[in-house]
Amino acid sequence: MKVGVNLLNFGPGAEPAVLGRWARLVEDLGYHLLMISDHVAITPDVASLYPAPFYDPFLTLAWLASQTRAIELGTTVIILPYRHPLQVARLASNLDQLSGGRFILGVGAGWAAQEFAALGVSFAERGASTDEYLDVIRATWAADSVSHHSPFVAFDDVATGPRPVRAPHPPIWVGGNGDVGRRRAVRHGAAWHPIGIRVDWLRDIGYPRLQAAARAASMPTPAVCPRIKLSLTAAPLAEEQRVAGQGSLEQVRQDLIDLEALGAAYVLLDTYQGHPDAMQGHERDWAMLATLADQVLDLEH
Repeated sequence: MKVGVNLLNFGPGAEPAVLGRWARLVEDLGYHLLMISDHVAITPDVASLYPAPFYDPFLTLAWLASQTRAIELGTTVIILPYRHPLQVARLASNLDQLSGGRFILGVGAGWAAQEFAALGVSFAERGASTDEYLDVIRATWAADSVSHHSPFVAFDDVATGPRPVRAPHPPIWVGGNGDVGRRRAVRHGAAWHPIGIRVDWLRDIGYPRLQAAARAASMPTPAVCPRIKLSLTAAPLAEEQRVAGQGSLEQVRQDLIDLEALGAAYVLLDTYQGHPDAMQGHERDWAMLATLADQVLDLEH
């Protein structure tokens, strides 16, 4: 099982020097993957959780690719309806090329109604457009010229190179903790990417429902690559009061053991606890990641 880190590319502590330090530290500690999130218009519903400034995921990862060597880079997740699928496909394939085949495209349908309105994108149709956009993106990665006609997108004979480095294409991780997200992951994804989960929920509900969705579609079950909260405490937390990644070092160690036993291919650690006023500095986050790398994970650093 590979372990990655969610880099905080938003909030009052986000600036180029800090983003660069995040990336170099995570790679130097031996983590396998660095991912960042996405918002385009920081409307009030977004700002309540993810305040400005908010650095663009594609631009930021392209910049960080030049400052790192081997760590994989990805999005957790881009809000797919916000951009034309030809643009997303091109950005992703360019980033995969520029990083030497290190890119993972994590996608989601989005949740912020005010942001959709600001961008002039239909909130009600976000699920349908996400599915169609994923069809377009995969088609452009498979051919040098593509035509497509469907309710949301229509074009003819569009050249789409350069093709991605990874074959057949960069892995697609599909977010969404519910049944729709799982069905979308089965249809389009290399992995299902739920967030903020409890291990028992994933074992007893989430993963069995993913398997059921795969059987219903006569498709392989995608990998499970969860994003979990990381918050180390001096004393253990009551099990009913925590999600995966929260609690004592031993509790987090057991979470990672259990997730690996469930077949998780990657686990992404997210140090953001949802409190924007605590984002002025990141030293506590970096210290937790260093402690985990040193005392729990078998990482080379």
